[in-house]
Amino acid sequence: MWQLTNAVRHYPWGSHTVIPELLGEPSPADRPYAELWMGAHPDQPSVLSDGRPLDAAISADPDVLLGSAVHERFGPRLPFLMKVLAADTPLSLQAHPTTAQAEVGFAAEEAAGIPRDDATRTFKDPFHKPEILCALTPVEALCGFRPVEESLHCLAKLQLPELMPTIAALARGGLRAAIPQLLALSARRRESLVRAVSQRAASFVAAHDPEFINTYRWAATLADTYPGDPGVVISLMCNHLKLAPGEAVFLPAGNLHAYLCGAGVEVMASSDNVLRGGLTSKHVDLAALIEVLDFTDGKVPVLHPVLGPGGLRYPVPVDDFDLTRCQVDVDPGVLTTSGPQVLLCTEGQAVLTTTDGDLVLERGQSAFVPAGRPVTARGPALLYRATTALRR
Repeated sequence: MWQLTNAVRHYPWGSHTVIPELLGEPSPADRPYAELWMGAHPDQPSVLSDGRPLDAAISADPDVLLGSAVHERFGPRLPFLMKVLAADTPLSLQAHPTTAQAEVGFAAEEAAGIPRDDATRTFKDPFHKPEILCALTPVEALCGFRPVEESLHCLAKLQLPELMPTIAALARGGLRAAIPQLLALSARRRESLVRAVSQRAASFVAAHDPEFINTYRWAATLADTYPGDPGVVISLMCNHLKLAPGEAVFLPAGNLHAYLCGAGVEVMASSDNVLRGGLTSKHVDLAALIEVLDFTDGKVPVLHPVLGPGGLRYPVPVDDFDLTRCQVDVDPGVLTTSGPQVLLCTEGQAVLTTTDGDLVLERGQSAFVPAGRPVTARGPALLYRATTALRR
């Protein structure tokens, strides 16, 4: 068992307060703190208290640190990455590939000789990237496509001639026709369309019309930051999700999404494959995005936890990761798992105990516990535990 030293990512959309306060640093910070990474992703692995990067330690002794089942299933790598994500402004509209899509795309770009750090590189590795976000503060997000009939009503309500081709494509061919139609517009037509949508959406908000008010409010806000971006119009066809603290959402491969604001604990398959569809100044590979998008429409369920070993577990339909919210008190509770685990303390002070002794985690600190290592925790404290979902 080791305490971890973790990297912070300072993206422009990050919060100046949430992660600095979690880490006990001055707040507000002088720059945005967007993500705190805990894991063994090769881009920025956590460092063990003995000085070894976690990915190197796992590579040197995978059966001991991962357990034989995880090693056999995923190879000599930690299959999940845990983060604290804190957004003051929206992230890009994006989707992630399936494993099969990632393997094909990665192999093609490797064969083409595109450097992995090239700004136009789409597939950074051959892995999928499903993810779960559990809210620490109220979170708002765009998540998947809302029912087509609802999208048609949302678009038609704006009564804009500029939207008629999109409405016609949606009515005729569904989302699989409407989204490519929008993405293929010329820059001039995009600018005209987004400006008209923004102005009309803002007028409904100003009139306090309750129908679609959050959707329209965000469309106007997004257009201010990303004028001419088709993601503004696409946002009208996405579910607008609000999470209260303790609620979560699972995002499978192909799900088009964007976190708009708020903070949460995020656990994902350890991958860096992101295909952007808008609300960004970064590279957008339209052909690859259309290939991986899941055009299924419908509401996205809010994920509520169930009682499981160690605390409240958020069940997900993948083997790569598993998230549990562990409220520990002064009496020791068992947190042993068959796979490797990362434990993050977000409230109070936790004392972790193994056969090697005790490790104290203050708020914002985390630890890596090898597979199957008996461990208990006492508090009072709130811990988030990431492990795999393999049950053997």
